[in-house]
Amino acid sequence: MGNWVVNHWFSALVIVIWLGLNIFLFVTFFLTFDRDEKYHYTRRLLWSALAWARASAKCINFNSLLILLPVCRNLLSFLRGTCSCCRRTMRKQLDHNLTFHKLVAYMIVLHTAIHIIAHLCNFEWYNDAQQATDNSLASVLSELHQDDGLWLNPINSNTTTPLHVAFTTIPGLTGVIITLALILMVTSSVEFIRRSYFEVFWYTHHLFVIYFAGLVIHGIAGAVRGQTADSLKEHNPKECAPYYTEWDKESSPHNCKEPEFGSIPAESWKWVLAPLILYAFERVLRFWRSCQEVAVTKVVKHPSKVLELQMRMKGFSMEVGQYVFLNCPSISHWEWHPFTLTSAPEEEDFSVHIRAAGDWTESLIDAFEQQTPKIPRIKVDGPFGTASEDVFRYEVAMLVGAGIGVTPFASVLKSIWYKLQHADQKLKTKKVGHAALNVDKATDVVTGLRQKTSFGRPMWSNEFSAVAAAHPKSVVGVFLCGPGPLAKSLQRCCHQHSSLDPRKVQFYFNKENF
Repeated sequence: MGNWVVNHWFSALVIVIWLGLNIFLFVTFFLTFDRDEKYHYTRRLLWSALAWARASAKCINFNSLLILLPVCRNLLSFLRGTCSCCRRTMRKQLDHNLTFHKLVAYMIVLHTAIHIIAHLCNFEWYNDAQQATDNSLASVLSELHQDDGLWLNPINSNTTTPLHVAFTTIPGLTGVIITLALILMVTSSVEFIRRSYFEVFWYTHHLFVIYFAGLVIHGIAGAVRGQTADSLKEHNPKECAPYYTEWDKESSPHNCKEPEFGSIPAESWKWVLAPLILYAFERVLRFWRSCQEVAVTKVVKHPSKVLELQMRMKGFSMEVGQYVFLNCPSISHWEWHPFTLTSAPEEEDFSVHIRAAGDWTESLIDAFEQQTPKIPRIKVDGPFGTASEDVFRYEVAMLVGAGIGVTPFASVLKSIWYKLQHADQKLKTKKVGHAALNVDKATDVVTGLRQKTSFGRPMWSNEFSAVAAAHPKSVVGVFLCGPGPLAKSLQRCCHQHSSLDPRKVQFYFNKENF
């Protein structure tokens, strides 16, 4: 229980810090635009919608800064390597990269919705002020400086409509583009589409290029404005606002000049420049690596339409449990799909097992089965680290695979065999126990027959109790490659069977995460 509490406490701390920063930014900028004298007259037109729009914009910028970092695979692999001497709790946070990526995306969606609603209100109030003929402060402000660029109200026509603003102005058009790109990326990322129509997910997710381009351009027009610093020296809004009919007149109390307004500088680029540069380096590295020649040394056809590819590439170095991305130009120049390495680091060649699970994998398997006129060319990007890299850091390891999920542990078992053959004194792991579950195929994953090999569905509580009794003072690593419901069951068992005393048995849960 102790390690479960620590791991979840640390994960919760990361989330709390992230949420805290979002709240801090929102509240800080909300109060700035709700109270700062510079925006006194802007508030007289837009009321609190100004603060809602600008505060949400800051949170969008902040989360757009973060959104790319969890998917920089080379960065994560580098951090995993540099954290090799860190505590398990620190390293395990890297395994939650996609979860954090999704949370950040949901936060962007939330603030985008707030931003859109606030600006729809802003448009209505801008329009109302422009059309007002009652000589109110709002109408006077709307008429100021329409010819010299020091205006406050961007709407200068009584016939302007929301549709016109959306498709003829920079903020409107980029806002529409950003929103559509975001909707497509989020909806195509749902589990069903991602698993069943990976190509749809893959292509629509690359709309992030459009999203960031639109985000950088969105604010350059400066539609929302505030009073300039020079104007504030000659025109104090609190003193001069009540006498708006006498501005620029000699009889004006406090000698009030007409206020002048300037745009708020675009800041999105400042937030996203660094992560965009980092991600650009990431993509350049991936491209360079994908250009390296890959030799397919052996093709093995397994039952259940599983294809094994054994390959060789100059300079390729791997650890157990890692994965690579594969591309087959004859099928698609742009699609890259992740596969766990099933070879051991001690082997000269590296291998993957590919199961038919979609159009791309079926096309790849068919291409290698036909091999006409020659073996298809394969590009490789990787390897990249996963939680399974830590398997040899535990005295006892429990490996659980469901269906094709048994393949990640082939690398582990092979490596153990090689280490034992060479009497590797550095091998910390003393015992492996593994269970294979056929839960997602109509045929057996090993034999390919309709009659499945019966491993039995383990009673997990009994399994954990037995391991705890056999290794009362050990640190046990539990590794899973399988479905979510099974992950919840194993995580719950790790929590229930870990001792409160840190000197006794402790179970650490690790899940493959792509």
